[in-house]
Amino acid sequence: MSVKYFLYIFVTIVVLYAMDSININGIFKKNKILQARIFYFLLALALIYLITNFIWDFVEASKIIY
Repeated sequence: MSVKYFLYIFVTIVVLYAMDSININGIFKKNKILQARIFYFLLALALIYLITNFIWDFVEASKIIY
C-alpha cells in the first residue's frame, strides 16, 4: 500500500476530530438537517483532499533539494 493512502487515513481522522468541535447548528436554518449533513460531508472531503495533497506535495518538493 502506498504511503499516500496512510496519509489519507491519518488526515481523515484528524479532520473529523477537528470538525467535531465545530457547532454548525447555528449556521443552518431550522429543520434543514439533510442539507447540513451534506455540507459537513463535502467540507470534510474537501479538507481531507487539500491537506493530504499539501503534505504530499511538500514532502515531494523537499526530496528535490537533497
